[in-house]
Amino acid sequence: MGTGANGSTGANGSTGARPPARLPRAARAARAARTVTVELARRVWRYAWPSTTGRRNRGYLRDRLVALPLLAVVAFGAFGWAYADVRGDSAYVRDRLAPALVGLANARASLFIAQGEAEENLEQGRASELSGLSERYRTRVARATQSLNQVTRSGALTVAEEQELRVVSALVVDYTGWIGRAQGDATDPVLRDAELTYARSMLCSTPVAAADSGNRYPPCRPTTGSGATSIVDRVSGLERQLRERLADRAAWGGGVLAAAVVSGLALVLLAAGLWRTVSFLRRRFRIRLSIPLAAAALPLLAVPLLTADALLAQHAQAGTVPVADTLGRRTSPQTETVAEERPFDGPDPLAIEVLDDRIDDGLADGRLAFLDGIAPFVFPAGLVAAGLVGGALHAYRREYLVVARPGAAT
Repeated sequence: MGTGANGSTGANGSTGARPPARLPRAARAARAARTVTVELARRVWRYAWPSTTGRRNRGYLRDRLVALPLLAVVAFGAFGWAYADVRGDSAYVRDRLAPALVGLANARASLFIAQGEAEENLEQGRASELSGLSERYRTRVARATQSLNQVTRSGALTVAEEQELRVVSALVVDYTGWIGRAQGDATDPVLRDAELTYARSMLCSTPVAAADSGNRYPPCRPTTGSGATSIVDRVSGLERQLRERLADRAAWGGGVLAAAVVSGLALVLLAAGLWRTVSFLRRRFRIRLSIPLAAAALPLLAVPLLTADALLAQHAQAGTVPVADTLGRRTSPQTETVAEERPFDGPDPLAIEVLDDRIDDGLADGRLAFLDGIAPFVFPAGLVAAGLVGGALHAYRREYLVVARPGAAT
């Protein structure tokens, strides 16, 4: 039976007061995770940075015996991985990606120049049939073939890209065959023009009219997607993929940034922990200088130098991205022809050779050359430092336990 109007107690004995609202499940989970994280951080901090006040010698040495070697392994492991990753990217760009991009640009420009030379020679009719095509045509075809072979050997391509490049090489052979047929039919304008037109369509699927381009070797617009079947389409597609890979290599990766943060924190704790441990030994054990701990601290002196080297290398990689874009999008056969015909006029900033030198010089200046080959030894140096710290503290702790007498202050 219910109560009066105040609704204090019902027939089932429940009160009329509304129960307190419960937090949503997501909020409760977030609060619990925050509490656990704070507690875990506090425990890790107390373990990695113990106070010497009121601590027994035995307990402090035991904690340092575990914490300092662990910090050394984590610090140099993360730092060594990040440094090796940056240095490896720099070497990959210098030795593989950059030569492949230069080779593809050379092949593309050489084929355009060869096409222009063939059209100009074959306009002479019987004279071209008797004397053959010009030396520049033969040189440029040979240079295009050689450049494609160098790209294949560069090691910058995936298996699928290597197969695509083999298709390009086969198309170049077929293309030169059609130019040869046009030369054989030089006296028949109709047949000659038809064969030249077919050869031009193999080279470029979407040519730009000579009147629009206003130069001797009219370029073409590369086609993408399923319609990318010509030589220039495929070469431009490979260049685009390599430039994207270069941009990925040149950017800061999430793994490298995470490793840098972890190694930075661990290195700071390690350096401070070694200093506090040396102070503890000097104050409690009257050891003015611990030679093993001093030797373990030596790799820390190389960290600023290696960090500067990694930053230089990363900056140099980022500087190659706009140069690679210029190499793939702004070079032209007209520029290459002018550079070949008038070599004493000064280097053209858009010439392939000039851009290649810019990439090489930028990557060469973007590192400390005397540190080449150091990256694989960073983590082993951390392991040696951890071993020295652990061995020294274990020896001090064992010597202390042996010397300490019952009832002595510890």
